Amino acid sequence: MMNRVSCTAITACLLSFSVQAEWFEVTGYANAYTSDRAAARQEAVQDAITQALIFSGATVSSVQTLADGVLAQDHIKIKSHGEIQEINLVSENTQDGVMSVTLHLDIFPKQQQCPEESFHKQITVTQSQLIQPHQARLGQIFDIHKSASERMYQTLMQRNMTVKPIPFIDKSINVRAFFSQNFDYNAQLIESLTSASNSQYVLLSQITDLANTHKLNSDYAFWQDDEYVRSFKIDFVAFDAISKDKVWQQHYSVTGIWPYEKTKIIDVYSDTFWHTDYGKRIQGVFNSLAQDLNQAFACLPTRGRILHKDQDQLVINLGSAHGLKVGQELSIAHRSDVAGERNQFFSHSIQTINRVKVTQVNAQNAIAKNIQSRPMNNIQINDIVELIITPTEDFAL
Repeated sequence: MMNRVSCTAITACLLSFSVQAEWFEVTGYANAYTSDRAAARQEAVQDAITQALIFSGATVSSVQTLADGVLAQDHIKIKSHGEIQEINLVSENTQDGVMSVTLHLDIFPKQQQCPEESFHKQITVTQSQLIQPHQARLGQIFDIHKSASERMYQTLMQRNMTVKPIPFIDKSINVRAFFSQNFDYNAQLIESLTSASNSQYVLLSQITDLANTHKLNSDYAFWQDDEYVRSFKIDFVAFDAISKDKVWQQHYSVTGIWPYEKTKIIDVYSDTFWHTDYGKRIQGVFNSLAQDLNQAFACLPTRGRILHKDQDQLVINLGSAHGLKVGQELSIAHRSDVAGERNQFFSHSIQTINRVKVTQVNAQNAIAKNIQSRPMNNIQINDIVELIITPTEDFAL
């Protein structure tokens, strides 16, 4: 996703404080062919901070706010901003049209919100839907929903998060009903998407606005290149495939400069497009999405399904990719979907007293054995398993 201009080198070492911190020496890059040196410097600083967040898993309320604070001080020193404790400028250089800014960031370990945070939640990332295709005529960017979906997935994949994205971005899905207030969406589609990718959650999105709002330069200034202000609005919603519940929803709206003439056809898969102000604004949305998803999903339970049963042993669709380990215990609940009107299905589960312990772990599945004298005659394929987090495990995390 990053090219030579924005590729970042990171060095991490441990320092000994009263609370151990990790420091990152990060180099961010930006195009410096423009005469606006301050803008290039800010972009390089934001790139460096963003890359530090990617590798450390830390969060801040706003990368832009943090970058503005860095740029406002001669000695470049910021203290106590989220999990980033301190930032210092190491060097700044411009060569061959590329500006590089190297920062030194002290990042304290993230305080765990809950024990569930140690277990990964796999989420199917689907292709975004373009709601108003006619707005893509400017630049002929009719594939913007496809390229943006790829960019979104790559952004999530690069992050050190409790949420682990699984791509399903090659096929178009009609998602409009999932954003409706009538709750008449197809719950079976959610389950089919997550079953194919072995995910518990699914993320759906729709791009609602690509309109250009106004032209920046005058028609009489014929010597200037055309520039427009263009919007990008996108809605997200996430569902739990087991309960069919909506667990998260968010709307993002940004505007950016569209630096092309009206008749120019734009390749939305190119680095050239993503390095424009408009492309960077969209990328900023996906950076915010990654942080928001991680915070929203951190304390949600990790649950799975029974794939196979052999007397007192079960095969479940949770594995090391979810953080599962040998010796961990799981509870079991009977699953019984209830049919409603208009071919709707509602999830219904009944908790049992059965418990199983993990005896073997693979990447996407595991084998668990009954640890009670009570037989598992009533346990069936597709029943639900959920990790039991004991106080001892909580302390160890």
